[in-house]
Amino acid sequence: MLRYGILVASVLALSGCVASMPTDNRAADTQALKDTELAQAKDIASKDLEKWVQHYSEDAAVMVPNAPAIVGRDNIRAGLKPMIEDPNFALTFSATKAEVSRGGDLGYTRGTYTMTQTDPKTHHPFTEKGKYLTVFRKGGDGKWLIVEDMVSSDMPAPDEAH
Repeated sequence: MLRYGILVASVLALSGCVASMPTDNRAADTQALKDTELAQAKDIASKDLEKWVQHYSEDAAVMVPNAPAIVGRDNIRAGLKPMIEDPNFALTFSATKAEVSRGGDLGYTRGTYTMTQTDPKTHHPFTEKGKYLTVFRKGGDGKWLIVEDMVSSDMPAPDEAH
């Protein structure tokens, strides 16, 4: 009878351990991350600066070629404003990879983008293609926000020697 009691106690103890193991929600979190990025793309297409900026955390950084990092949501807003105001501005992007950490609080997307803007020298539209890497952090409310956003143009570097 003692052995039976020990066996039951052991099974109950083990079942408690199994129940307390964290659930792997990476597939659902990865889909939520992809959905967040799609929502961001729609907000950018609407040319609503405030909707676009709300995808960034307060301490986010945006890194673009040939310029210092833009850190903080207010600075990001100021940096993006001229882009949104450009009548030729258009930005599309598509993730080729999305992944979430085992802990489920960090994730990233990697992909390609196409951006059209007005050239300040010629006043004609030009299109740039490149790739990006965006790091997201999931908040306590379950919302994914961008914490690091970096783009790298596929275009040749501008000739700044002249």
